[in-house]
Amino acid sequence: MRFARATPEAKHQRKQAGEWLKGLRREAGLSQVELATKLGFKYYTFIAQVENGFGRVPTDAIAGWAKAVGVEPQRFARELINFYEPELHRLLFGKEK
Repeated sequence: MRFARATPEAKHQRKQAGEWLKGLRREAGLSQVELATKLGFKYYTFIAQVENGFGRVPTDAIAGWAKAVGVEPQRFARELINFYEPELHRLLFGKEK
């Protein structure tokens, strides 16, 4: 299986997701180090990578990440899908906001 490079639009969407995640973290009063610790990540730099659009929240970390920043996990997951997979979001939930 061959993986395609991320399109410019996908990169833009990840960047927007990162800004949203950063805002939630800051509203929760957490540093990147504190969030990484709460999530059991060895390195806080992973948080920075996600917030800067160079990575994605791992599926198995969505519920914990949501709780750590004080957001209901279903809402958090729905927002991430909208950022990361807008076509899937459209199919599951109707048109984008």
